[in-house]
Amino acid sequence: MKILHVITTLDIGGAERLMVDLLPLLQQNGNQVDLLLFNGVDTPFKEELMRKGVHIYQLSCWKGIKHHYEVYNPINIFRLKKYLKKYDIIHTHNTACQLYVALAVLLQNAKSKLVTTEHNTFNRRRSLKWFKKIDRWIYNNYSSIVCISEQTRRNLSDYIGNSGKIITIHNGVNISRFLKPISVISKKSNYVISMISAFRKQKDHETLLRAVSRLPNNYRLQLAGRDFDEKVPALKQMCVDLGIQNQVDFLGARSDVPELLEKSDVVVLSSHWEGFGLAAVEAMASGRPLVASDVGGLRDVVRGAGVLFPQGDDKELAVKIQWLCEHPDEYHEIAERCQERAKRYDITVMAENYSNLYKSIV
Repeated sequence: MKILHVITTLDIGGAERLMVDLLPLLQQNGNQVDLLLFNGVDTPFKEELMRKGVHIYQLSCWKGIKHHYEVYNPINIFRLKKYLKKYDIIHTHNTACQLYVALAVLLQNAKSKLVTTEHNTFNRRRSLKWFKKIDRWIYNNYSSIVCISEQTRRNLSDYIGNSGKIITIHNGVNISRFLKPISVISKKSNYVISMISAFRKQKDHETLLRAVSRLPNNYRLQLAGRDFDEKVPALKQMCVDLGIQNQVDFLGARSDVPELLEKSDVVVLSSHWEGFGLAAVEAMASGRPLVASDVGGLRDVVRGAGVLFPQGDDKELAVKIQWLCEHPDEYHEIAERCQERAKRYDITVMAENYSNLYKSIV
């Protein structure tokens, strides 16, 4: 089977990480699997995927502010022309790819079957009433719409109407990459809290910073991730205003996430909303207890294993972090539960589910 995945870029992010881990496994299942990028700027993820033997095409290659405009350039509809008739399955990710591939297939009367993945419980275009008809048209062109969690499926069904096309295939993580011995907490001079997540509007770093300001001075916070929405300067100023600038380290985008998690005592994922929460699974696999926002998608992954706190409640978040660090037995028990839960979401299970989906469609 010939399969083409289409995504905007291979910048640091959850959907992009999935490409790196998933596509080689689909190849191992006997498929020809290629990747098409709307913007093929070089990134660590792109280099890693090429080393794994996945062929990558690109429509353009822009850095900086041109990147956003080029991704949504309508000319991409026509640039897609030469790729569409080569594949049995074309699998899209992200809004621009979903829309432009559907239009390009329609214009060329291509016979490829279309699949798309919905990566979030919410996106900004759903707040635009005039866009709803366009969205319904987009999704109507797809043979299958894959949601990465049950909450994502419920929200999408509420938005465009329930359909037999909408299914759930949970996201997966290369668990072996993150598995570490269960951490043992003890009285320490410093406790390290980590949040490893891109600086996007959906991530609630502000609540975590306010929580740190409530903790003793021997609690340190490390924040890793790429700054997509220019949040970092404002967050650094917030640290100064809260008087915690000496307790918080901004590490930027990192490729050594397993090592950062191993050096952490508690991992936090504070979000306004989540489709699934790959970072949550990675944290739980590392043998560290996870404290996460009680929001749809993320709740389904964490509940019964890690610790949930009400979204935006910095006081409760601080209490839960400190409680974990001061109660070694409970800390160890929760870390064990987290690691066992993470094993449910191994990437090999996801790859098998996608392979079965493609076979059923073709």
